[in-house]
Amino acid sequence: MKYYNILLLLVGSILMIDHQTIAQTNTSPTEEFQNRIVDSIYSETLGEKRDFWVKLPDNYNPENEEKYAVIYLMDGFSLESTLEAVYGNYWGHYLPHMILVGISNRSNRVRDLTTSQIKMRRGSEMDDETGGAENFTKFMEKELIPYIDSKYPTLAYRTLIGHSYAGLFTINMLMNHKHIFQNYIAIDPSLDWDNQKLLKEAKEKLSTESYEGKSLYVSLAAEQLHMWNEEITMENIMEDSSEFTLFARSIIEFSNYTQVQKQNGLNFAWKVYNEDLHGTVPLPTMRDGLIFLFEWYQFKSPQKYNNPATPIEELVVLLKQQEQIYTKHFGVPTAPMIDEMLNGYGYMNMQMGQPEKAFMFFEMNIKYNPTSDNAYDSMAEYYESQNDNVNALKYLQKAYEISGKEYYKERIEALNIK
Repeated sequence: MKYYNILLLLVGSILMIDHQTIAQTNTSPTEEFQNRIVDSIYSETLGEKRDFWVKLPDNYNPENEEKYAVIYLMDGFSLESTLEAVYGNYWGHYLPHMILVGISNRSNRVRDLTTSQIKMRRGSEMDDETGGAENFTKFMEKELIPYIDSKYPTLAYRTLIGHSYAGLFTINMLMNHKHIFQNYIAIDPSLDWDNQKLLKEAKEKLSTESYEGKSLYVSLAAEQLHMWNEEITMENIMEDSSEFTLFARSIIEFSNYTQVQKQNGLNFAWKVYNEDLHGTVPLPTMRDGLIFLFEWYQFKSPQKYNNPATPIEELVVLLKQQEQIYTKHFGVPTAPMIDEMLNGYGYMNMQMGQPEKAFMFFEMNIKYNPTSDNAYDSMAEYYESQNDNVNALKYLQKAYEISGKEYYKERIEALNIK
């Protein structure tokens, strides 16, 4: 295999890798697994079939033992491209490889996502069934999540994302079923529902219960306030008592209250998106929310990895610390970097004339990815750069044994001629 084409940009001392050019030049044998999978299960709880899609991470290989954290996205078929755009741009340094699951709420949405039964809303009669959130939670906990866990290599580290009614559902999940998910993103949540019923319940729980180990990010889209009444601003909105501002006031009241309840251990942040409408706020919220939820995942002292003067001993210590952080959060032994970045740093150090560092990164990639032909091929290239064809052949042979790719066979033959 040829060297990776690695784009290294030191922007704020952060390593950024081009996810397109980092891939192997030959077709991966697991290509079929890397695409979006549409599936469905019949729910005894709901009495109907429920559609969902699954997106496996780019490095997924059914032969590996690696397990992945999971993101569950409500309204998954509507917000699919939004989540994939954010995740596709930020995995690596900001986010780990994860399995994405998008749940359909195209039918019976109001029924499934609202937390109590009501007959009237905003002065109009409700035509839809309401108050089925607890039932839908049961479907997710007892049917959907076990199905996903049985079919895919998942960790019990889950993130839930919901917008509007699904944001209401997300906060209800945290308040009343916090054992199911670790992380929550509530996008412009409908906390005004049923005269702020969940908001009032949440205040009681947030003041008396522990949310240690849980994280919540909440957003509010404020642009629509100005479109309806230019006199309403974020500065004076809490002085208003109209039905029109109840939606926004409910989010503000919940967020301000949650922010000061430090004793419960909840990792919480919220943000007002002044330039966004209810329909546009999911994109920036998912970006900011996921970065906030996975702040612990981001590299410590990234500039030291990129600095040729950093001693290899210091890098080893940093990598060990990173490994401990990941293992603590995920609950299983976890590599200090994803495989693409271990390889990327290996090649970067080869190019910078730092062979000892390059070897360390390539060796670590093999340690954590022992069934990856690409990891052995990279080590072979390292040995070739050191004019050690004996060891280069050894690692190429291992890559060929794993994958059976003709490409490695041709390289072995070429090296034998030398």
